[in-house]
Amino acid sequence: MMSHESHPGSVHCCSPRAEWFSNAYSGGGWERHFSGGDIGGGGGSFGSGPFGVRRPLRFLAWKLQLDDAQVESLATILNALKTERAQAAVHERRTLTADADAAAGETFDEARAGEVAAQRGKSAQRLQATVAKALGRIHALLGPEQRGRLAYLIRTGALVL
Repeated sequence: MMSHESHPGSVHCCSPRAEWFSNAYSGGGWERHFSGGDIGGGGGSFGSGPFGVRRPLRFLAWKLQLDDAQVESLATILNALKTERAQAAVHERRTLTADADAAAGETFDEARAGEVAAQRGKSAQRLQATVAKALGRIHALLGPEQRGRLAYLIRTGALVL
């Protein structure tokens, strides 16, 4: 049988810190724990993420007071944007590997490094075009007052596209 002092960093159920741990990890479970939860993200359940908030759909639905049809359309737009960002991250990792390969040889492969730079530029342009298209689709989806609130969120940095 294990004693209460089985591991120096462990928190026993009777310790004063047990309530804090219980409160910190309830309501979000492991997903919240491993995604960073509220730690360092600020803003409660909207902590930081790729859009500046951890749950951009929920955050925008709340801040812009979207109806159900708007939420459904926005979910489709954000999903496409998330997919393109993931693809851009894959391209970034590939170009880093190619840069390392160019530098690893006996002589520096300038031609390869030039190709990698061109690939990186194309990937960034493709991502920016997708962001612009998504912003246009979001604009068309919103009413005038909602557009003003969206602009405010972008200007203040609360939402990052």
